[in-house]
Amino acid sequence: MLKKILIVDDSPVARLILKKCLPQDRDFTFLDAGNGQEGVEIFEKENPDLVFMDLTMPVMNGMQALEIIKKKNNNALVIVVTADIQSKSLMEVAKLGALMVLKKPPTQEKAEKAIRKAEEAFSERGSI
Repeated sequence: MLKKILIVDDSPVARLILKKCLPQDRDFTFLDAGNGQEGVEIFEKENPDLVFMDLTMPVMNGMQALEIIKKKNNNALVIVVTADIQSKSLMEVAKLGALMVLKKPPTQEKAEKAIRKAEEAFSERGSI
């Protein structure tokens, strides 16, 4: 079962919206990062069960952070949350190992579907 979730987005408002879209009846522990570099550092230190990753951020973008995280732990579960739904970007994040893409702005229904998909993958892989 997913417990610890890292949300990486340079917008505090976007992080808050995503948290509010996730199931409220669950006891998730949320970790926040404002750019890809912070996200990678928190990932290494905290080993979250799931990462929600924006693509467009300062310092280090989400594509770079996703690549580093997957190199450090190929079993890491990363869901890309982005407004960039160009086919080139979607193919690249799939190639880098993202579990799925969640289009911004997220809805409660789509966020819950993403959590279910992540939980299925988590239980198949076992604890990361």
